[in-house]
Amino acid sequence: MIKVGITGGIGSGKSVVADVIRLLGYPVYDSDKRAKELSDSNSDIRQLLVALFGELIYTDNRLNRPLLASYLFQNSSHREAVNAIIHPVVFADFRLWCETQQTAVVFAESAILVESGFSRFMDKILLVDAPQEVRIQRIVERDKITKEQAQQRIAAQMSSEELRECVDYVIVNDNEQLVIIQIVDLINKYLLNV
Repeated sequence: MIKVGITGGIGSGKSVVADVIRLLGYPVYDSDKRAKELSDSNSDIRQLLVALFGELIYTDNRLNRPLLASYLFQNSSHREAVNAIIHPVVFADFRLWCETQQTAVVFAESAILVESGFSRFMDKILLVDAPQEVRIQRIVERDKITKEQAQQRIAAQMSSEELRECVDYVIVNDNEQLVIIQIVDLINKYLLNV
């Protein structure tokens, strides 16, 4: 089984690419969604987050995400501690998920695939990229924020140039080139013949 990680900066359209891949019949593990679900349901994560931040970090048996976000933005060591709690559980969950799949190729979508270390579980890494102006426009429209706020969010992540050094393939999602053709080409040329 070939494991392909899908990553890209905010506004690049990696979720669109993941959706197209699903439509083509390939399973895609959504690591951001699973991290949220596991943060609510996994007893190890809960115990460690409560030890770190106190009982109020959970409300009605769900992670209090606004409170957690406030802690994370206050202190970078909090972010590192939370990542050290959540990421290993997500990685283990991904490995179990892979065992249930019946295809020759599986995909995992993650906004922070490289930064989190999740990339070490992948055989190949796919970057979804778009020009910064396109990304800003998408973020502004989707999140109803200012252009400056969108630029700040982009600046807080690894740059496209840095990510390009870590990946095997690039899909350009610039509203001009057809994404589906690039994906089918990638799968046919590079993944099914490995």
